[in-house]
Amino acid sequence: MTGNTPLLTVNDLSVVFPSPKGDVCAVNRVSFAMGREKIGIVGESGSGKSVTGRAILRLLPPYARVRASDITFKSRNLLTYSEKQMRKIRGMEISMVMQDPKYSLNPVRTVGEQIREAYTIHHKAGKKQARQKTLDMLNAVRIRNPEQVYGLYPHEVSGGMGQRIMIAMMLIPQPSLLIADEPTSALDVTVQLQVLAILDDLVSERGMGLIFISHDLALVSSFCDRVIIMYGGQIMEVVDAGNLHKSNHPYTKGLLSCLPKIDGTQDHLPTLVRDEAWLKSAPICVHGEASS
Repeated sequence: MTGNTPLLTVNDLSVVFPSPKGDVCAVNRVSFAMGREKIGIVGESGSGKSVTGRAILRLLPPYARVRASDITFKSRNLLTYSEKQMRKIRGMEISMVMQDPKYSLNPVRTVGEQIREAYTIHHKAGKKQARQKTLDMLNAVRIRNPEQVYGLYPHEVSGGMGQRIMIAMMLIPQPSLLIADEPTSALDVTVQLQVLAILDDLVSERGMGLIFISHDLALVSSFCDRVIIMYGGQIMEVVDAGNLHKSNHPYTKGLLSCLPKIDGTQDHLPTLVRDEAWLKSAPICVHGEASS
């Protein structure tokens, strides 16, 4: 963790969802701290990555039971905040980029209007000033002809441009922390690298913290400062990205060995072997009323 005072601290976070077959513990006693750095959260589908990110912003459905010792952001415990107070945190101080812009952008409003609204909700600004801020932000995410793109509707832009628009919308309020939930998974490799370069530049220039949620272990290790490996709703280990290949944890080693090698030295990719003994304890169901 960079710096002396953590930007975000999560202690003993658990999330349980009810189901017809009983409670499902999606996140079980997760704890970590981060400064103004890039943290990657990696694991298989169902490991609890996205649920952890959404729980920080309290964006889970009302039937989810969420408990934690504390979720502290800039020395403020967000668990004590009302929903009205959280609305001021979301966007202004912590923003979240979702996986697919097709489901996040309003299809009946131009992208310029949506980005401008994200700015005016948190800043007192006239229409002309907000429009200029929007154009500047579109330019910052490397969109050519921002004036033209300002008036387009979401269905008129490509997937890569849509994701840049989402990044612009989330960053225009100037938050201190960005949670990016698999922002490049629906994009081809070339566009992925462009989007990551934009994120890297903006996060560094603004001195922000970034939580980057992804399936792609190689991508995260090349992009982030530290990597959190999750399995079964728990954290297996936290390693410096540069030392990921030196990990001795069997789950991390298994994930790495399943990646295809460009030199083609392996005849068959190994199958990941999972061991329930890796989990520190049996899932702890969170009792009591649901917390939003």
